[in-house]
Amino acid sequence: MAKNRPIVHKSKKHLARLEIERRQTKAIIATAITVVVIVVLLIGYGILDTTVLQARKVVATVAGEEITVHDLQVRTRMRREQLIQTYISYAQFSQLYGFDLNAQMSQIETELSDPLAVGQAMLDELIDGTLLSQEAGRRGITVSEAELDEAIRAAFEFYPDGSPTPTLTPTPVVYSTLSPAQIAMVTLTPTPTETVEPSPTATLEAEASPTATQAADATPTVTPFPDPTATPYTEAGFQQAYQENLDKLKTANASEADYRRVVREDLLRKKLFEIVTADVKPETEQVWVRHILVKTEEEANQIYDRLMKGDDFGALAIEFSTDTVSAPKGGDLGWNKYETFVPEFADVAFALKIGEISQPVKSDFGWHVIQAIGHEMRPMTADEFDQAKQAAFDEWLADLRLKTDIVYVEGWEQYVPSDPDLYKVLQGMSGAGQ
Repeated sequence: MAKNRPIVHKSKKHLARLEIERRQTKAIIATAITVVVIVVLLIGYGILDTTVLQARKVVATVAGEEITVHDLQVRTRMRREQLIQTYISYAQFSQLYGFDLNAQMSQIETELSDPLAVGQAMLDELIDGTLLSQEAGRRGITVSEAELDEAIRAAFEFYPDGSPTPTLTPTPVVYSTLSPAQIAMVTLTPTPTETVEPSPTATLEAEASPTATQAADATPTVTPFPDPTATPYTEAGFQQAYQENLDKLKTANASEADYRRVVREDLLRKKLFEIVTADVKPETEQVWVRHILVKTEEEANQIYDRLMKGDDFGALAIEFSTDTVSAPKGGDLGWNKYETFVPEFADVAFALKIGEISQPVKSDFGWHVIQAIGHEMRPMTADEFDQAKQAAFDEWLADLRLKTDIVYVEGWEQYVPSDPDLYKVLQGMSGAGQ
C-alpha cells in the first residue's frame, strides 16, 4: 500500500519571499535588456550621426542659405587631394628632369600641415561660391548642363571640334607728344625701355618715356595662331580620364555632383567677372617726375632756394642727389603709377602741375625736391590690365560680403578633416612600389 506524500504547507511569509525574488529576477532581466538596447541605439546613433546627421549640420549661412558639414568636408578633402597630387607631380619632375622644386614642395607641406587653415580657406570659398550663385540668380545668369559638360571637357583638354584659337586684342601703346616746355625741362633724353614693374619706393629704377618720334615708329605686332586642329584625344580616352578623376575624388568622399558644383561655381564666377570688370579701362593715371634726394631738411631747403633762383634741376640732381639710380639721369624717375611711390611722395608728385617744383618733402628715404614733367592717363600692359580687373572684382566681392548676412556657426572648426594625409599617401605609394 503506497505511502501518502506529506502535505507541505507554505507559509505566507515564504510565498511573499518567492514573489519578491521572481520580481527581482524579472527586473534584472528587464534592466539588462534595456541596457543592451540603449547601447545598440547609441552605437546606431553614433554611426547615423557620423554618416548622415553630422553631414547635415550647418557650419555657416549666407543670407539664410546653409553650408553643411558635408560641403565643408568634401571641399576640404578635394583641396587636400589636389595639393597632394601637385606635390607628387613636383617630385616626379624633380627626379626625371632635375628641376629644383623644393620651395614649392615645402610650401605644400606647410599648407597641408595646418588642416584648420585649409578648412578656413575652403569655407570661405564655399561662402564666396554661394554669394556668387545668389548674385547670379538676381541677375538672371545661369550655367546650363551643356556649358558644364563643355567646361569639363576643356579641363581635360578634350576638344571634339578642334582646339580653340586664343584671341588677343593688342592694346596700342600711344605716347603723348611732349610740349617744348616739357622737353626743355628734361636735362637728359629719356631712354626707351620695356615696361617693368618697379618696387613701391620713392627711389625708383623705372626708365623715362620714349620721345614722341620713337613712339611714332613703334608698331604693335601680333603673332598669328594656327587654325584649330582636331584633337588626338578620343571620346573613349576622355571618358576614361574623367572616370579616373572621379575615382580619385572618391578618396575625398566626393561625388560627381560635388565636382560639377565646383565647375559650376567657377563658370558663374567667370561670367560675373566679365560683367563686373566691363568698365575697367586698360589705362592708368601716371606722372613723369624727377627728384633730388638728400639726407636733411636743411640741404633740401638750400637746393629748393637755388632752383627758385633758376639753377638747373638736372645739374643739381647729378651733383647732390643721394639716389644713385636716378641721379646720373638728372633725377629722372620716368612715368609711374601712384602705387609705385611711397604715399607721402606720391601725394605731392600727383598734385604738382607740369613744370612745378615742390617744396621739400620728407619720406623714410630722406628729403625730396620733386618736379613734374608729365601727368596723363597711360595704357597698361596686358599683365597690369589683368591685375586691375582682378583688383576691381575682388573689391566688388568684398563689398558684396559686407552687404550680406554671413554667419559662421560656432564650433565649425571641429568638423575640418585632416585627410587625405600626404605622408600616408607617399608611404602607400612606396609600399606599392616594393
